[in-house]
Amino acid sequence: MLKQNYLCIQRSQPRPPEKDQAPSPAQMEEMYTKFNAWKEKFKENLVDMGGRLGAGTVVTSESTTDGPFVEAKEVVGGYMIVSAQSMEEAVEVARQSPGVMMPGSSVEVREISTP
Repeated sequence: MLKQNYLCIQRSQPRPPEKDQAPSPAQMEEMYTKFNAWKEKFKENLVDMGGRLGAGTVVTSESTTDGPFVEAKEVVGGYMIVSAQSMEEAVEVARQSPGVMMPGSSVEVREISTP
């Protein structure tokens, strides 16, 4: 069976400035250890690790508007492309990613259809 590619969109809820503290060196070390273990476990599935997304612009036929928007209930923070035999397998890769273990975060998984 051929593998299909899936777009995984990392989302999180905006945090109030008073809760936006940088992690300690020990927390960073733990985070990197979990992330590297996850990357190793799913190295055959990870096509493109993508990256963080910064500020952007929304384009319509009428105008352009700066974004992302502060009033948003969630922020798209990054993406990656996963190769899997099925949606279920792609979801399992996303489910085990360290990014979804943080409170208020999620990963949206979408099949990439190609002609």
